[in-house]
Amino acid sequence: MNKITRIDSRADGLARIYSEVMNARDESAGSWTLLTGHGHVLVEVARSPTARIRDIAAVVGLTERTVQVIVADLEAAGYLTRTRTGRRTRYSVNRGNLFRHTAQEGLRIGPFLDLLTTAGPGNGTDPAAASNGNGSLSTKR
Repeated sequence: MNKITRIDSRADGLARIYSEVMNARDESAGSWTLLTGHGHVLVEVARSPTARIRDIAAVVGLTERTVQVIVADLEAAGYLTRTRTGRRTRYSVNRGNLFRHTAQEGLRIGPFLDLLTTAGPGNGTDPAAASNGNGSLSTKR
């Protein structure tokens, strides 16, 4: 199997798995989310750099295999760095990297990740408690 065929089949497999996950969601809530699977995985890795693939998959609602593919994509694009310590893996997010979409041209991912990791399920903070009532995060600490 040549490299192009492997990439195509990997992308097809990822698209099929992601589509199945999205179709399994509650239909009344719609079938889309604001962040892509890559975005969800990147946020969770920023929250928990020592989390296992299994743990990340459980939080973001994707299969372990899909998370493995996404982590490999993020690493290849320079957004993540993996470091092995014994049997464990620690991830570091390269917060200085730029967003890939032209609509966010010149913006770094660090401040975005800081906002999403300040409140949420990964750090034990209740997002509703961090909100100032109008959907904005409070700056009080």
